[in-house]
Amino acid sequence: MVEDGRGVRAASGPELPEGLLDELKEVLGEDDAPFLRHLGKHLTIEWLSDEESRLGMTRFEFDPNELFRRRRLRAAPGAVTIGLNPVLAGDEMLFRHTLVHELLHAAGMVEHGGNHAELVKRIAPAPSLAESPVLRRLRQEVLDNLPERQWICGNCGHTWERIRVSAPTRCPQCARPFSTK
Repeated sequence: MVEDGRGVRAASGPELPEGLLDELKEVLGEDDAPFLRHLGKHLTIEWLSDEESRLGMTRFEFDPNELFRRRRLRAAPGAVTIGLNPVLAGDEMLFRHTLVHELLHAAGMVEHGGNHAELVKRIAPAPSLAESPVLRRLRQEVLDNLPERQWICGNCGHTWERIRVSAPTRCPQCARPFSTK
């Protein structure tokens, strides 16, 4: 374990971007994130195993009942570990987006409500498909496992290669609303 200048321990794994905790402190209130002020002393960031399907996870030392009590008392959460998938190492924007999501959980925002999503979007917006090699690879894996390899318009019979997961809204040939009839 290596401890950086901010008290965050990492085993030659992912590094917390400089100033990210301070940025979170600027936008989060004590009521929203009661554990945020304790994270510098209690946070460990590590890579998950290569087989892991999740992009990130947050694990607390204590059970939910104890965390609820500590949240109410504004006490330290105990040891908090954020695990990030190693595929994020090559995708800076998705790495930051996932890390901010997990940091909000570690700070005490355990629910995936609208406020959580809005804060993640404001601090570290999700990358577009064009900006993220990881998202493009995941999309291609989904496409490769779908039974249909092409779209066939139910109106004009035009056939084209499937390059997206969701169904098209219109046929590129006849421009009518897409249907498979």
